[in-house]
Formats: sequence, structure tokens, C-alpha cells
Amino acid sequence: MKYDVIIIGSGPGGYVCAIRCAQLGMKTAIVEKYSTLGGTCLNVGCIPSKALLDSSHQYHDAVHKFEAHGINVGTPKIDFTKMIGRKQGVVDQMTKGVDFLMKKNKIDVFTGLGSFESATKVKVTGDKETLIEGANIIIATGSKPASLPGMEIDKKRIISSTEALSLKEIPKHLIVIGGGVIGMELGSVYKRLGAEVSVVEYAPSIIPTMDAGLGKELARVMKKEKMKFYLGHKVTSVTSKGKVVTVKAEGKKGEVALEGDYCLVSVGRRPYTDGLGLEKAGVKMDDRGRVEVNEHLQTNVSNIYAIGDVVKGAMLAHKAEEEGVLVAEQLAGEKPHIDYNLIPGVVYTWPEVASVGKTEEELKAAGIAYKAGQFPFRANGRAVAGMDLDGFVKILADAETDEVLGAHMIGARAADMIAEVAVAMEFRASAEDIARTCHAHPTTSEVTKEAALAATDNRALHS
Repeated sequence: MKYDVIIIGSGPGGYVCAIRCAQLGMKTAIVEKYSTLGGTCLNVGCIPSKALLDSSHQYHDAVHKFEAHGINVGTPKIDFTKMIGRKQGVVDQMTKGVDFLMKKNKIDVFTGLGSFESATKVKVTGDKETLIEGANIIIATGSKPASLPGMEIDKKRIISSTEALSLKEIPKHLIVIGGGVIGMELGSVYKRLGAEVSVVEYAPSIIPTMDAGLGKELARVMKKEKMKFYLGHKVTSVTSKGKVVTVKAEGKKGEVALEGDYCLVSVGRRPYTDGLGLEKAGVKMDDRGRVEVNEHLQTNVSNIYAIGDVVKGAMLAHKAEEEGVLVAEQLAGEKPHIDYNLIPGVVYTWPEVASVGKTEEELKAAGIAYKAGQFPFRANGRAVAGMDLDGFVKILADAETDEVLGAHMIGARAADMIAEVAVAMEFRASAEDIARTCHAHPTTSEVTKEAALAATDNRALHS
């Protein structure tokens, strides 16, 4: 069977790329080794984690906020089996939605392990073996949880994010290695549900790749929730015996030894190319195991492209989607462009954390003169009404031109609020532009307006 395009991997990058290729008139096939489409994001990543984050948030509010709202429900009880079941129901609904989109767009789906036989041929090994041929092939095989020496994942007590999304019980004490996005999200899920949670992070702050102020504020809020942090600590060993996991780590003040019933290893993810047979196609990888691509996401083999987690850049579903669309449109003769500086990053804790553009640390390192405007959620009417007082919005703008260079938010609904600034930055708006845009009242988006006012001659109205 011959196709214009074959896509290996059906995550957000792969299936969106397939849809766009089909929309542009290309005969398209997609290869997925698992029985459901959607990749890590839909099956064991973004979607199920958000389902559990939402469930745990509802429970936390029932315990801590309902009474203040005049709602008396007694002592809420957790049916954890039902909670996990609801999560799986969300996943099933979303993956079925991708099935529908493949049928709607007349995309042929091949189930099995896809591997290169040559630069134009892909062997699909599933219930049967099928050989398909494509004028262009797009690698969208994503990533897998990484581990480090001394903390090998056994999937029972020493677990990755995949297992953490399908536990049979709420941990008594969950030790989280890694205070990045995944560690903080899943740590907050189980903290809300009653687990003791300890976070061990090598860097001096949590969410270390984001603006330093965000990590500081998130740690402050989580400490109020009794989450424990061991920052600047290097894990030296992780051992499991029976139902006890022991984590040892070295810090400036010496060694600490933590005992829990589960340990979540969330030290990042690695590009997944296992079994792909890149050598048969002559495709090169870089020294970090990623597929090497140029600015057009083209590999060294001219008809083979790669997108998403398997190439350089942030491992984000929405980044993969944009790259999938870019490759599809390039193949159709168009000239699309991605500004990687404008891809937002989000941490779905509560308060949520969101960021786009440059951090203060990056601007200082580059020697760029900037001004900063910051405004707290606790001065916002909607936040007060909703009892969501923690956090702030910070707008960074060029000291001379006032062009917005970055925005960093922590607070209720920050994940949705960041889009406004991303759009503004796409059109190279100034802080003054955002400040003079009318924002509905009362909304948390007004915090962004006030931060923009603060960045333009310290003109915030409600501080």
C-alpha cells in the first residue's frame, strides 16, 4: 500500500499532523503500536492526570472550603476505585474521539509496532505483519519516563507517572523524586487526597526551568498544605523491601533518609525510538538520543521528518501539535512558522502555574534591559469571591519599547489566562496595549491587566 504520508505514532503531534495532512488532500496513514490512539498524552499523561487533579481538587474543596460557602456535607469520603474509574472513562472518551477523527478524515490506521525497512517503507508488526510505503514519513513516537542510576523503576513501589495514575490505593507516604511539572502535579493529587508527600529535588527550587518567582510562590503554597521539600538534594539510593521504600539523599547539611510506601520517580522523560529501526532508513540521532532535525523538522533523509518529544525542545503536547501542523503544511507547499519563544508552559497544580516568553533570569543573562510589573490575586474581586487568594501575575516588558517579553503567572485559572499574553506577544504588543484592553469584571484576567499597568510606569489601579 502506498501513501503520500505515513506517520509513526498517534499522540497529539502524530494524530493532529495526520488530520492536517488529510485536510490538505494527502493520502495518509498512521501507525500506532498500542490498541488505543492518542499516545502518552491521552492515555497515561495530560488527560488522565488532569482528571485526577480535578477530582482531588473537588475533594479538597469539599473538605476545606464548602463550610465557608455555607455548604454542609459532613465528612467527605473518598471512593478511590470510583475516582480511578472516572479517570479511565475520561481517557476512553478522548481516545474514541481520536478514532472518530481518523475515520472522518479517511486516515488509515495500522495497529502494531512501526519500524523502518527503508527510507520509504515501514513494516507494521501487530497481529499480522504489513508493509506500507510512503513518499514522506513523519516520526512522532514521543517519549517515555526517564530514570537515573540508583533509582530503577520496578512499577510496583518505585513507580513512574504511568503507574501513579492507576494505583489501587492512596499512598500513606509518597516520596517524589523531582520537583518539576510531573512531580508537582501528581504529588499535589495525592497530597489533597490525604497522603503525606515529600519532594526531593536536586535544584535549589521546584519547577526550576520556570521563572524563579513562580517556584518560590508554589513552594510557599504547598508548604501551607504540609507538603515537605528537600531542595538541593541529590538522591544517592532508592531501595524497596516489602511495602517500604527508602530514599537516601545528600544535601548541604548531610544525608537524609526518607521512608514511604511509594516512590514516584519524575526526573524527566527520554525520547522514544526503541524498535524504530532508524538505522535502516539512515536517520541520524543526536548525542541525547533525539532524532536530529533542521529548522523545517526535516531529518538528514529528505523525505523523513520528526516532531514532538522525539526531537529537541520542550516536551509539550501543544508544541508537538504545532510541529505536526507545520510539517503537514510544508509538505503542501506552504510556509508556516513556529515561534518557540511563544509556546506556553503550564503546571496544573492549584494554584495553577503558567509562563510564556523570557524569564527574568534569561533577560538578565542576555543583558536585556526590562521592566517588571506584578499584581497579586488577593487584590482581585473574583479571586476573593472564589477564596483563591494565592499567587500573582508578572509582566516583563522591554525597558525602551514596552514590548512584552514574557509573562509568569501563578494563581486560579492561570492555565487559561496565559493565552491572552501569548496572543499579545504574537502580535508584538506592548504592556500598554494589554493595560488599555478592556477586561471583563469581575474576572481573574483583570490581574493580568493590573500587572501590565504596573509594568507601564507603576500604574496599577487596585494596589
